[in-house]
Amino acid sequence: MPTVEQAQAWYPVDDPVHGFDHVLRVMATAERLARAIGADLEIVRAAALLHDAAGAAPGDDGQRAEHEMASAEFARQILTAEGWPAERIHAVQACIRSHRYRSQQSPQSPEAKALFDADKLDVVGAFGIARTLGYAQQAGQPAYFPPSNRFLASGEREPGEPHSAYHEYLFKLRRVADRLQTEPARLMAEARMPLLKTFFEQLAAEASGRL
Repeated sequence: MPTVEQAQAWYPVDDPVHGFDHVLRVMATAERLARAIGADLEIVRAAALLHDAAGAAPGDDGQRAEHEMASAEFARQILTAEGWPAERIHAVQACIRSHRYRSQQSPQSPEAKALFDADKLDVVGAFGIARTLGYAQQAGQPAYFPPSNRFLASGEREPGEPHSAYHEYLFKLRRVADRLQTEPARLMAEARMPLLKTFFEQLAAEASGRL
């Protein structure tokens, strides 16, 4: 089993979005959810420690293309070296491959659902605000930019339109609770979402001079 100390070396010390503090929060929440739904704690813990271990920082285009695939392959290497059985390695990889909101794979196992929900809960509430602003800065995008009618209607930006933190709120964050897989996570989201909504609505109001 990878240790917390071992995992810390896999993450950059200066990443405000996918740094080790995020990993520790996801692990704690995923373990809480795993206990609530009867998931395998060892699988969940390993997946949480490894889920962003490769390719999570934005590239030159400001995106993190398929970092879940890179992290799943990294997990295979780490767990193979530790002597894990192939079927348990595959279970960890399945969790990691399906943990992203934008992933083409949906979480199927209880362990994958626990990781998905824990990762999503870290983008709502107070840390969700901090991480969304941090990611916008990492990617060279503004905190706020008026969304175009096209974006409001379809989620597609006009040419030259930035993807601001506010865009991310409209496109993803306000919808996260609808994608959660477990009832315990949905209850946690109910307590976190009001702060997220209030912040981004006030951000838009201040930017437009309405407040």
